[in-house]
Amino acid sequence: MKIDQIIIPTTSNVINKPKLSLSEDEEKPKPFSKVLIESIEKVNELQKQADKAIDELAIGDSKDIVQTMIKMEKADISFRLMMQIRNKILQAYEEVMRMQV
Repeated sequence: MKIDQIIIPTTSNVINKPKLSLSEDEEKPKPFSKVLIESIEKVNELQKQADKAIDELAIGDSKDIVQTMIKMEKADISFRLMMQIRNKILQAYEEVMRMQV
């Protein structure tokens, strides 16, 4: 991207811009809880796939150790990311609870 292609909004552009409303075919944003549940389900699915690949490799149904390792690493990375997100959520909760009213 070239620098001359970057458009910086000015106050006149922001003020004159009409408000956009969601049309029928556009999705509304999902609630945070639903996104979180879907993410946990996806991590669980990756863990199941890795376990299945390990089992297939162990009993001899699969000879592709590279794909098994890739599935294991995907599951591991997604699990570690989920744990970091959980830690950040807990930190934010604890910080809110420490606030004085």
